[in-house]
Amino acid sequence: MVDMEKANSEALNRLLSAQPTLVDMGLAKEVIPGFKERMLTHAGPPIEWTDMSGPLRGAVIAGILFEGWEKTPREAERLAASGEITYEPNHHHHSVGPMAGVITPSMPVFVVENKAFGNKSYTNMNEGLGKVMRMGAYSEEVIKRLHWMKDVMYPTMQAGIRRAVTAGEPIDLKNIIAQALHMGDELHNRNKAATSLFVRVLAPYMIEAAPVAKDVADVVRFLDRSDIYFVNLAMAAAKASLLPAHDVKGSSMVTIMSRNGTEFGIKVSGLGDEWFTAPAAIPKVLLFPGFTEDDVNPDIGDSAIMETLGVGGFALAAAPAIVQFIGGSPQDSVNYTLEMYEITVGENNVYTIPYLNFRGTPTGIDMLKVAETGITPILDTGVACKRAGVGQVGAGIVRMPIKAFEKAAERFVEMYAD
Repeated sequence: MVDMEKANSEALNRLLSAQPTLVDMGLAKEVIPGFKERMLTHAGPPIEWTDMSGPLRGAVIAGILFEGWEKTPREAERLAASGEITYEPNHHHHSVGPMAGVITPSMPVFVVENKAFGNKSYTNMNEGLGKVMRMGAYSEEVIKRLHWMKDVMYPTMQAGIRRAVTAGEPIDLKNIIAQALHMGDELHNRNKAATSLFVRVLAPYMIEAAPVAKDVADVVRFLDRSDIYFVNLAMAAAKASLLPAHDVKGSSMVTIMSRNGTEFGIKVSGLGDEWFTAPAAIPKVLLFPGFTEDDVNPDIGDSAIMETLGVGGFALAAAPAIVQFIGGSPQDSVNYTLEMYEITVGENNVYTIPYLNFRGTPTGIDMLKVAETGITPILDTGVACKRAGVGQVGAGIVRMPIKAFEKAAERFVEMYAD
């Protein structure tokens, strides 16, 4: 008979013991396990072109144009539908990406190592807000920015990261997340403090090591304009932290939550590599001017890995100012966090919330508690337009569909019932 309480304690302890550290950058095809030349990875559970939502299709088109496989959006769309491109989830390659999450073979990615267990995770660079690839935009300005990030930002940041590692001071992402929670971030939609802390740590090393000295100023200016920049690194830190918590026999703890704009999916520690899915939810949206609810695409992105870690929507009480971006009130933020304690295995030992007397964030979603109570995980999220090519239309709050958790609960009972 499996001791579920013991199994969940083991999975949670592995998560809490993680030491996610930024150790390098590289091109996706050279550093991500199993990445191939004609492959694009994406957010969420597996999906093919015919079922992709507008923003994911738009990001695929942008990826093809960035790689130079085609020259026009129409040609890129034909290639995307031709069967010549392999589409696989980021999570199948220890990777994550926000919103559409598309990673292409020659795209620069961060390499994060969990020093406690030796496993690695990967994520792409953040483009900022608005009309960006991850939101499904593919205009000339989007592709031009992606090339600047590869040609200028990547070598500058890579040199700084490597200098930090050589100096014996690799960037401790867990420490940055913990500090940022005390400075008003929740590490999903608000990363203002975390991005600032990251720049403070990395800038001296970039100044010392950048191959082109004048590029450092341009990179720092870009980071200064991109308050959300750290979210990709936070996601990679979460992925690296959660990987060792998977495959604990008898554990009902969720180790992946993700959405591809069509479906929402989860994986559970004690249920192997099986995805449990349901239709993606529609967020409650605070819209940008000029857009309506009819423009809103169903929920999308690997960024739900932040709530799986125990921050993001689960730490909204730490970020009262977030309501200016996602709607609601500061008290709503507190109430959301308090509710999440009802469906988690435990509390975090490092990530704490000042407003709650430094109580640890609710950590380790228990799939069975979700199914039993009907309380579903809360996320605060960016929102993409359902039409490919448009980009972001707002931000809001969204509940994860309970059907995926109910399916996992049924499978859990089948597997572990006496």
